[in-house]
Amino acid sequence: MSDHSPIIYVVDDDASVCRALTVLLKANGFRVETFSSAAAFLAFKHPKLPACLLLDVRLPDLNGPALQEVMADRKLAIPIVFISGHGSIPIGVKAMKRGAVDFLPKPFTEKDLLNAVERAITRSKAQNKEGAEVEQIKHRIKTLSPRELEVFHLVAKGMLNKQIASKRGTALQTIKVHRGRVMHKMQAKTVTELIHFAQKAGIVPSSR
Repeated sequence: MSDHSPIIYVVDDDASVCRALTVLLKANGFRVETFSSAAAFLAFKHPKLPACLLLDVRLPDLNGPALQEVMADRKLAIPIVFISGHGSIPIGVKAMKRGAVDFLPKPFTEKDLLNAVERAITRSKAQNKEGAEVEQIKHRIKTLSPRELEVFHLVAKGMLNKQIASKRGTALQTIKVHRGRVMHKMQAKTVTELIHFAQKAGIVPSSR
């Protein structure tokens, strides 16, 4: 286990459950942090590592589904696996619709738990990769001059050079120069890739 190992958060007010899960997860190479309340979990400084949250439905403060909503509001994108001895099908269905990886009623097998954790970690790695790509794109956008940024927006909306030149009342050659600089600074090989970057940065709506 290293400092870069995936981290599993366990939020359950039953100390015996936390201990048992800690032993199991550490034996399988995971770092583990346990919390007896949603508030304690939210107050923790979460490192940018692949992670999974094992979350009990019933907690002494916020319940599991309510914590799931708070996390969404705070953009705390840690995949959740719900665990519950008090769960019901409606709660599970609602949790899954809101993005939970799985809903495991107690008692569950070690295999079922570890499989769910692995799926959550896989999702977390994909989310972290996507987030890093978006941050990189946003960093490149900050290097654009105001005119280059305007051209970037217009190209991202599908406008051609001559249309942009007409819109801005600028010579076509000037627009070509700005566009070339935009492509270079954004490290885009094609206009399609440039538009893709704009979509990821939220500048234009995604086509998905």
